[in-house]
Amino acid sequence: MGQGKLTIEALERFLPEKMAKIDLFQSPRLLLGLNCLEPGQSQAAHAHENADKFYLVVRGQAEFTVGDSIVEAGTGEVVLCPAGTPHGIRRALARTTILVGIAPWQ
Repeated sequence: MGQGKLTIEALERFLPEKMAKIDLFQSPRLLLGLNCLEPGQSQAAHAHENADKFYLVVRGQAEFTVGDSIVEAGTGEVVLCPAGTPHGIRRALARTTILVGIAPWQ
Protein backbone atom coordinates (compact mmCIF):
# COMPACT_ATOMS: atom_id res chain seq x y z
CA MET A 1 0.00 0.00 0.00
CA GLY A 2 1.52 3.32 0.89
CA GLN A 3 -0.33 6.21 -0.69
CA GLY A 4 -3.69 7.34 -1.95
CA LYS A 5 -7.16 6.62 -0.66
CA LEU A 6 -7.81 3.36 1.20
CA THR A 7 -11.12 1.80 2.16
CA ILE A 8 -11.02 -0.30 5.33
CA GLU A 9 -13.99 -2.41 4.25
CA ALA A 10 -12.20 -3.38 1.02
CA LEU A 11 -8.93 -4.20 2.83
CA GLU A 12 -10.09 -6.09 5.91
CA ARG A 13 -9.92 -9.87 5.89
CA PHE A 14 -10.57 -12.50 8.51
CA LEU A 15 -8.84 -15.83 9.01
CA PRO A 16 -10.44 -18.69 10.96
CA GLU A 17 -7.18 -19.78 12.63
CA LYS A 18 -5.58 -16.48 13.73
CA MET A 19 -5.71 -12.69 13.67
CA ALA A 20 -5.07 -11.21 10.21
CA LYS A 21 -2.62 -8.27 9.93
CA ILE A 22 -2.76 -5.95 6.93
CA ASP A 23 -0.07 -3.29 6.45
CA LEU A 24 -1.47 0.02 5.21
CA PHE A 25 1.53 2.36 5.40
CA GLN A 26 5.08 2.30 6.73
CA SER A 27 7.80 4.92 6.96
CA PRO A 28 10.62 5.59 9.46
CA ARG A 29 8.15 7.79 11.42
CA LEU A 30 4.87 5.86 11.26
CA LEU A 31 3.37 2.40 10.82
CA LEU A 32 -0.35 1.96 10.15
CA GLY A 33 -2.12 -1.34 9.81
CA LEU A 34 -5.31 -3.27 10.36
CA ASN A 35 -5.79 -6.13 12.79
CA CYS A 36 -8.84 -8.23 11.94
CA LEU A 37 -10.04 -10.73 14.54
CA GLU A 38 -12.79 -13.29 14.80
CA PRO A 39 -14.41 -13.70 18.24
CA GLY A 40 -11.97 -15.28 20.71
CA GLN A 41 -8.82 -14.48 18.71
CA SER A 42 -6.01 -12.53 20.38
CA GLN A 43 -2.62 -10.86 20.00
CA ALA A 44 0.07 -11.69 22.55
CA ALA A 45 1.22 -8.90 24.84
CA HIS A 46 4.41 -7.19 23.67
CA ALA A 47 6.13 -3.81 24.01
CA HIS A 48 7.78 -1.26 21.72
CA GLU A 49 10.59 0.38 23.67
CA ASN A 50 10.79 3.53 21.54
CA ALA A 51 7.32 3.75 20.04
CA ASP A 52 3.90 4.85 21.21
CA LYS A 53 0.97 2.84 19.82
CA PHE A 54 -2.77 3.21 19.50
CA TYR A 55 -5.60 0.84 18.68
CA LEU A 56 -8.74 2.42 17.14
CA VAL A 57 -11.65 -0.01 17.07
CA VAL A 58 -13.23 0.58 13.66
CA ARG A 59 -15.98 -1.96 14.32
CA GLY A 60 -16.58 -4.69 16.85
CA GLN A 61 -15.43 -5.03 20.45
CA ALA A 62 -12.36 -6.43 22.19
CA GLU A 63 -10.48 -6.60 25.47
CA PHE A 64 -6.96 -5.15 25.48
CA THR A 65 -4.11 -5.41 27.94
CA VAL A 66 -2.19 -2.21 28.67
CA GLY A 67 0.43 -2.73 31.35
CA ASP A 68 -1.36 -4.41 34.27
CA SER A 69 -4.82 -3.21 33.15
CA ILE A 70 -7.52 -4.84 31.03
CA VAL A 71 -9.41 -2.33 28.89
CA GLU A 72 -12.57 -3.11 26.94
CA ALA A 73 -13.16 -0.99 23.83
CA GLY A 74 -15.79 -0.94 21.09
CA THR A 75 -16.54 0.81 17.82
CA GLY A 76 -15.12 4.33 17.74
CA GLU A 77 -13.00 3.96 20.89
CA VAL A 78 -9.22 4.32 21.13
CA VAL A 79 -6.78 2.44 23.37
CA LEU A 80 -3.44 4.23 23.96
CA CYS A 81 -0.19 2.40 24.74
CA PRO A 82 2.84 4.51 25.73
CA ALA A 83 6.31 3.41 24.62
CA GLY A 84 7.73 0.58 26.70
CA THR A 85 4.34 -0.51 28.09
CA PRO A 86 3.35 -4.13 27.42
CA HIS A 87 0.11 -4.27 25.43
CA GLY A 88 -1.92 -6.64 23.29
CA ILE A 89 -5.40 -7.76 22.30
CA ARG A 90 -6.53 -10.07 25.08
CA ARG A 91 -9.48 -11.35 23.03
CA ALA A 92 -12.00 -10.21 20.47
CA LEU A 93 -15.54 -10.23 21.86
CA ALA A 94 -17.07 -9.96 18.36
CA ARG A 95 -15.77 -9.85 14.79
CA THR A 96 -13.48 -6.85 15.17
CA THR A 97 -11.44 -4.59 12.88
CA ILE A 98 -8.82 -2.40 14.56
CA LEU A 99 -6.75 0.38 13.01
CA VAL A 100 -3.28 0.20 14.58
CA GLY A 101 -0.75 3.05 14.60
CA ILE A 102 2.84 2.95 15.83
CA ALA A 103 4.94 6.11 16.01
CA PRO A 104 8.60 5.64 16.93
CA TRP A 105 10.44 8.44 18.69
CA GLN A 106 14.13 9.00 19.06
